[in-house]
Amino acid sequence: MHHDFWHQRWQENQIGFHLPEANPFLVKHLTALHLKQGARIFLPLCGKTLDIAWLLSQGYKVAGAELSEIAIEALFAQLQLKPAIQQIGEITLYSAPNIDIFVGDIFNVSAAMLGNVDAIYDRAALVALPDQIRQQYSAHLMTLTNHAPQLLICFEYDQAVHAGPPFSICAREVLQHYQAAYDVNLLASETIPDGLKGQHPATEHVWLLKPR
Repeated sequence: MHHDFWHQRWQENQIGFHLPEANPFLVKHLTALHLKQGARIFLPLCGKTLDIAWLLSQGYKVAGAELSEIAIEALFAQLQLKPAIQQIGEITLYSAPNIDIFVGDIFNVSAAMLGNVDAIYDRAALVALPDQIRQQYSAHLMTLTNHAPQLLICFEYDQAVHAGPPFSICAREVLQHYQAAYDVNLLASETIPDGLKGQHPATEHVWLLKPR
């Protein structure tokens, strides 16, 4: 997707992907990462997800990357935090205690800029990107985080009936992106009760990626 597509979605508040609560899969399966209290978790393409508030409430630190400044201004308002804002090259960094959000193109975020992270939680990134960008993204994500363990949530459905996003990601593709560096384990699969966007039969998968 071009940047303009996502900027327009946020400007017009067309954000059906934004959940009104912390993702139940995150709440249920985060323990599979065996993180210590105070671990720093990276959320790529995070938007203003309520998952961030939940992670902070559990005692974790959060780093995120997001294209839309509208989303991040809304996020900090939700959290009732006043961020310190600084420009780092083409990235704008919003920071407050225990949270750092890098606003701009995720491909312009470097490992040195991000700093150490203990895990990745990808609910909205891989599924948001068209197939020609997903390989580049997954490689960049591993470089950014020094192959941190990952909790990955994907949708799978008949791509012929819905153009995406979110895009359909099958097990074969998850392995294609990650099996060279990770042990890839399927933690859960659940049918989406009303289908994707209330229309198309779909399954949601939760993957645990453990570095080798």
